[in-house]
Amino acid sequence: MFLATNTSLNAAAATANAGSKINAPAGLKTTADAANEALTAKSGTSASMGQKDFLTLFTTQLRCQDPLDPVKNEAFVAQLAQFSQLEATTGMSETLKAYVESMSGERMMSSTSMIGKTVAVSDAPAVIMKGGKPAQGFISLPTGAEGVKFEVFNDKGQLVANQVMGAQSIGDMPWVWDGTTDGGGQVPDGNYSFKATVISQGKTTKPSVNVLSTVTGVNQQADKTILLEVVGGKSVKLSDVQRIGS
Repeated sequence: MFLATNTSLNAAAATANAGSKINAPAGLKTTADAANEALTAKSGTSASMGQKDFLTLFTTQLRCQDPLDPVKNEAFVAQLAQFSQLEATTGMSETLKAYVESMSGERMMSSTSMIGKTVAVSDAPAVIMKGGKPAQGFISLPTGAEGVKFEVFNDKGQLVANQVMGAQSIGDMPWVWDGTTDGGGQVPDGNYSFKATVISQGKTTKPSVNVLSTVTGVNQQADKTILLEVVGGKSVKLSDVQRIGS
């Protein structure tokens, strides 16, 4: 928004300079030239003119115009229009910035209501504890499947359980794992991850496994992105949450 405005201001300044002809001897620096050099030295480049800089250049150009060949009415009106547009754009930018900051605060506060809720997190670990709830979630199958292989790994990457399932219809395939190994024993308490291999329409894919996890905290990043912290230590963007439960 500012880049477009500055380009317009530079165009207006160029029009003003073209419309105000100062009959000065060759080599003599005019007041308008001095104003241009001062603005350039202040900002580092003539392309980054601000509101105050434009007003300074505009008034200097009016003071130094040739009385016998003043700025044309059309050029004068064009410069006033450019200045009015700059003021309106600046005010709109400041208002929008304040609105975005207030909304980010409200989003942060409203997101805290999700603490304790269950959300579906893609490829998140599940915490298995003796006597605790089983891990559960779903796998999205937009084209169904002729077969699905479901695998469970411990925090060391070792396979502890796997299951081969038959044909599945289009949609979300739910799954539940109670912490039982392939040998029938109970896994120790800890974090466990999941992988799926799907055969659909003759192709083999490895889609994400969505795990239902409990939200333990809310974190707002420097860029105002809201992250939900879930059991197991993973964080997920609020915008990436696919499902919310009680």
